[in-house]
Amino acid sequence: MRLWTKLALAALAPALLVAPASAEPSGATHNATCAPIPLSAPPGARIEAVRAEPRPGGTVTFPQTPFSAPAPIADVPPYCQITVTLTHDGHDHVTVAVALPGTGWAGRLQAIGGSAYAAGDFGAPLVQAVKDGYAGVTTDAGVSSDPLDTGWTLTAGGEVDTTLLTNFATRSAHESAVIGKAVARAFYGRPVSYSYWNGCSTGGRQGYAEAQDHPRDFDGILANAPAVDWTRFAIATLWPQTVMHNDRHFPGTCVLTAFRRAAIAACDPHDGVTDGVIDRPEECGYDPRALVGAKVLCAGEEVTVTAEDAEVVRKIWAGPTDTRGRSLWSGLPKGADFGWLAGTVVDENGVPSAPGFPVAVAWVRAFLAKQPAFDTSTITYERFTELFHQSVREYDEVIGTSDPDLGGFRRAGGKLLTFVGTADQLIPPGGTLAYRDRVERRLGGADRVNDFYRLFLAPGVEHCGGGTGPAPTNPLGALVDWVEHGRAPATLPAATADGSRTRDLCAYPQVSRYRGHGDPAVASSYRCTRR
Repeated sequence: MRLWTKLALAALAPALLVAPASAEPSGATHNATCAPIPLSAPPGARIEAVRAEPRPGGTVTFPQTPFSAPAPIADVPPYCQITVTLTHDGHDHVTVAVALPGTGWAGRLQAIGGSAYAAGDFGAPLVQAVKDGYAGVTTDAGVSSDPLDTGWTLTAGGEVDTTLLTNFATRSAHESAVIGKAVARAFYGRPVSYSYWNGCSTGGRQGYAEAQDHPRDFDGILANAPAVDWTRFAIATLWPQTVMHNDRHFPGTCVLTAFRRAAIAACDPHDGVTDGVIDRPEECGYDPRALVGAKVLCAGEEVTVTAEDAEVVRKIWAGPTDTRGRSLWSGLPKGADFGWLAGTVVDENGVPSAPGFPVAVAWVRAFLAKQPAFDTSTITYERFTELFHQSVREYDEVIGTSDPDLGGFRRAGGKLLTFVGTADQLIPPGGTLAYRDRVERRLGGADRVNDFYRLFLAPGVEHCGGGTGPAPTNPLGALVDWVEHGRAPATLPAATADGSRTRDLCAYPQVSRYRGHGDPAVASSYRCTRR
């Protein structure tokens, strides 16, 4: 919901931000000394405080997060960080940080998305944006910066905090765009030339929400592995836990790994290439029952794969269904790691269980059951179906991010670029493919949609990167080239982390296929063809 569309600089507010500068050419040097200027509060909110802090640059290190351990970033230029705190109803306190390089600003703004239940990232992505010459902006939406902390979701009375949910869902991403533009203009003495969104996972969902709800905020949106259709995804990924507890069977990690390897062995040979990657998991017909009776080594002991193991894996790969067997959502893709969604543990008494995907567990506890201690392992198949429909019914308008009408974004001249790993172990890629198909039906087919929205499938790549397949090496650069020079990317160059294999990923609905000759580890040996 749009609360405000413009952040004006006015003498009505206290002197708060940074020293105004005369207009400068792109890439010019600017003194990053922070000093106050006035900034007015937006309609529907009020500014609580603004802090201006010079940062020395150099090499910057970052703490490990639940999902990553970012490497130090060297050669960061000195920059000024402006921290704005605002509120909407007096009990939320939203922080927006704007990082402004003192030298080399190219006129671009880059807004940084979040992950899981964190709305932004004040660490490596923001600093990398500064190093790359962007004015960077991110926000915490007034919630925790820990992506797995949902302590903010319920009020003291046990109700969902609608203010914070609205912030997290859509409002704060929009506000960060407006604030970032206003602060950059004040600092550099000229407006932002181009604005970009950069996010993955929750950050990907936020990017799609911006395209759907605020189509003029960004010229280009890079939104990878997006958690679109949040209200379905967030409950659907609890399905593996529901299956194991209802079927009272918990395959060990070594057994699940054996099924994964067996599927890859069966479906990896594609177009004459064997590289440990399932190119198109949805076409992989491997039946887990084929592994029944096989011997697997677990902690030094030989274990026999059972029919019960195979049935659990079959259901996980097939995805959640209702009590009549009708599909509710896509399942974990074959070839993806089972650990996050379907990992099992054994307690000190030898009792096995499936903890469940933390994002899904938190969604059910806080937003559906509204009980922080609710035991999701007690959910029956019938109750799962009820919760799935409750999630969509109660929250789709707030955080669903499922509107296929991107006509406003297209008319605004925006460009949307997304890559999705086919081995994504956290967000099944079927959700993004289903959304893209709905957009095509709404806006006139794949060719017309590709004029402004391009989707790239990355075989063997995991959530936001990693895995055994080549991942895009510079998708943001491709987006910038598209926005600023009109060169729509037909392919995205990709490489494995060690550089041993390269591949050009193809714009959907095309896929990359081996030509039948040449080195299968080299991108030139592949071509784009229709799925």
